[in-house]
Amino acid sequence: MSKIYIIHENDEWTAPLKEALTALEVPYEDWHLAEGTVNLQEAPPEGIFYNRMSASSHTRGHRYAPELAQAVIAWLESHGRTVLNDSRALQLELSKVLQYEKLKQFGIRTPDTVAAVGAQQLGKAAQSFPAPFITKHNRAGKGLGVMRFDTAESLQRYAAGGAFDDSVDGITLLQQFIDSPTRTITRCEFIGGKFLYAVRVDTSEGFELCPAEACDIGETVEACPTTGAGDGFKAAPEKRPKFEIIEGFSSPLIQKYEAFLAANGIAFAGIEFIEDADGTIFTYDVNTNTNYNPNAENTAGVYGMKELAAYLKKELHALESGSSVHS
Repeated sequence: MSKIYIIHENDEWTAPLKEALTALEVPYEDWHLAEGTVNLQEAPPEGIFYNRMSASSHTRGHRYAPELAQAVIAWLESHGRTVLNDSRALQLELSKVLQYEKLKQFGIRTPDTVAAVGAQQLGKAAQSFPAPFITKHNRAGKGLGVMRFDTAESLQRYAAGGAFDDSVDGITLLQQFIDSPTRTITRCEFIGGKFLYAVRVDTSEGFELCPAEACDIGETVEACPTTGAGDGFKAAPEKRPKFEIIEGFSSPLIQKYEAFLAANGIAFAGIEFIEDADGTIFTYDVNTNTNYNPNAENTAGVYGMKELAAYLKKELHALESGSSVHS
């Protein structure tokens, strides 16, 4: 019997999906790829394979899970299996540089960025980069490596010190600081490559933006690229939800995002953008292992994981009937 196969490395993030699949009576199998083997002499099982491998796997002790996922997905695709969030999507998940270059092909604006290998080269690049700016990891997630610097000298001191936090792939990004007057970013969620909803995320307390309930641990990173955290900054006095689904959201970006997803083998994703004081929108992150915030969804009455599970069910039925849902 065919089933859904979930490719991942984080049990907490997949628990809501398993619950949704169980509720819909969809057969599934868990492929946790923290470690394992791939027998290239054997054919893979029949089914629908959903890839939600994470770029931040190394923070959970799963340093080579993405590499193993790449091998598994190459094996699956060579045998003609349906992989949702395929090998192209995984490549994008693992590189913000690749994300930005692919987004630009669809007329989507991204922040000015320089990619650097080595702390010395990062500091050198900052000398000619307009301040203030931020740094972030190229292969990341959860706001890894995000710090704001107001001068090239302050970054150079940090880069030369023992506290420098290098990206797991060795590539650190030097990026344009975008000042959001509302101290928020917007995350657009897509199911089956189509827009589901947009959620407003309050960044005034930091840039730990994973919406999953399992990530709601009350911690913040050292600096947030949207707040100006540092000298003279004061958070807004009013208390607002960290995640809030925007009713009736619409934007010309949606059509561009959907075209971008279709061209890059991405069925499920959250895409984040920030708007500056002049109304200019910058898209800065694509999450192909997207999670959903239960508090925001309960308030709005829309549930991403249930929609995702229903889409997987349709794909499985299409496979069994010989038709196709995903294109």
